[in-house]
Amino acid sequence: MLTRMMGYKTAATLAIGFSFTLLGCSKVDESATEAVLSSADAPFLVDKTLCEFGLKACTQTVKDITVTLAISPTDTPSERPLDVYLDFTKPVDDLSVRVEGRDMFMGVIPMKLAQTAENRYQGNLIYGSCSSNYMVWRMFVSFSLDGQSQTVLFDFLADSNKTR
Repeated sequence: MLTRMMGYKTAATLAIGFSFTLLGCSKVDESATEAVLSSADAPFLVDKTLCEFGLKACTQTVKDITVTLAISPTDTPSERPLDVYLDFTKPVDDLSVRVEGRDMFMGVIPMKLAQTAENRYQGNLIYGSCSSNYMVWRMFVSFSLDGQSQTVLFDFLADSNKTR
């Protein structure tokens, strides 16, 4: 019916043009995502590379040191105080931590951490809410190990209880 209203040439041109736009789209890395059902039973993709604090420890390894991040509460709610814990398998120096939006600029949030045990640090974090239902934050953890600077990144979803 649409083709009768627009004419066959116009419909064909639009179909060809739409096909070319699809060629420019990048393929989703299915190994890093999985389809799940939301509360409205509409499927959406979940990035499996994100930290899921309620399921398991979130770790990164660089130069023979493992850094573990834990956040409480585990659903990482926006605009609420969060307790942040960083554990290292070796002693580190010059620790600095900041949080930024991964896909959207939300400012830079520096964090102050206190050493609570030999290789454990604790601090607090509050970040703003986003109008979308899917806000990924990135934590940059920089430190010195044996005189060399290292950085590890942790990506996690804000308000993760809303999307599961």
